[in-house]
Amino acid sequence: MKNHIDNNFFSIKKYIPKNVKILVVSKNQNIFSIKKLYLSGNKDFGENYIQEMVKKYNKLPKDIRWHMIGRIQSNKLKYIIPFIYLIHSVQSMKHIIMINNIGLKYNKIINCLLQIKISDEKNKLGITDKEAYNILESENYKTMKNIRIIGIMGMASFQEEKKIHNEFSYLQYIYEICKKKYGHYILSMGISRDYKIAIKYGSTLIRLGTLIFGERKKII
Repeated sequence: MKNHIDNNFFSIKKYIPKNVKILVVSKNQNIFSIKKLYLSGNKDFGENYIQEMVKKYNKLPKDIRWHMIGRIQSNKLKYIIPFIYLIHSVQSMKHIIMINNIGLKYNKIINCLLQIKISDEKNKLGITDKEAYNILESENYKTMKNIRIIGIMGMASFQEEKKIHNEFSYLQYIYEICKKKYGHYILSMGISRDYKIAIKYGSTLIRLGTLIFGERKKII
């Protein structure tokens, strides 16, 4: 018998287009809740902090696809490279060089997204579209064998709906350019409060936490 977390997940999934993946944001959620969703068929979970992700990785099934969605913690990055599925928050060539070098040590290609700043809010990080194009066109990146940029992501403002529409529209515009020029196939935008708008603008991956788990409680 499914609990309320499963019910929340499946009630949302019914109305999500098949080409849109739900990434369950499991930050601060307990092992039991994550495993319930895993046993119901979901294998994609996103974490903000490396230490928390490693603890959960050690306790949960090894075919879970772990996504790093928080700020990159340079001194701890090496601990997740052996098992990470996708890093969402790359914001500089420094990050790219570091990820490539660690990937080389583990003989692994690391898939990543470039985080684009689409909001003027100070707590929303990211790079400009020009900075993203410069990275993707750089000879330095093109010669790297252990990192692969496969899309972009962005976080909208916590403001009125019209502004969110404008920000997602802009990110979609950048994505279409990247898709045409570089073959990118992931557009990660949309969270619990704005995922419906994000889907209208072509999001292929939405990050849902509160809608599935309710308000977060720090229990690991």
